[in-house]
Amino acid sequence: MADRESLANSRFSCTTRERAVFEAGIKLATAYHQFVGTPVNLDTVGKLEEAISRSIEVQPYVKSAAVTIDRSFFSNGTDTYSYLSLTGDMIDAVVKIELDGILVTAEMRYDKELDYPLMFISDIAEA
Repeated sequence: MADRESLANSRFSCTTRERAVFEAGIKLATAYHQFVGTPVNLDTVGKLEEAISRSIEVQPYVKSAAVTIDRSFFSNGTDTYSYLSLTGDMIDAVVKIELDGILVTAEMRYDKELDYPLMFISDIAEA
């Protein structure tokens, strides 16, 4: 039986470049759909940023992941009710994927003009 990487590669009918872009999209979509709705406040926002980043980094081909959450959405309240649910417009993420010499940078940022948390490829290069 072939090794797992060779077996996985055999499932793709695309170029390495296309696969690297696909992998980047999967990572951002995972972060978005897994964490939107998570309760968060000013005391926990840093830990949530780290948890999202680390959950991306354990996935295949991830070179780095950085997630920040826009703190302007939070109030300064400190009582039991001073939290909110994470929304897509609060998330800013940059993921770098490296696959067989191809380096893809993908980002998720809230686009005010589109009024949408847009995921996009910002760079493709040779590693």
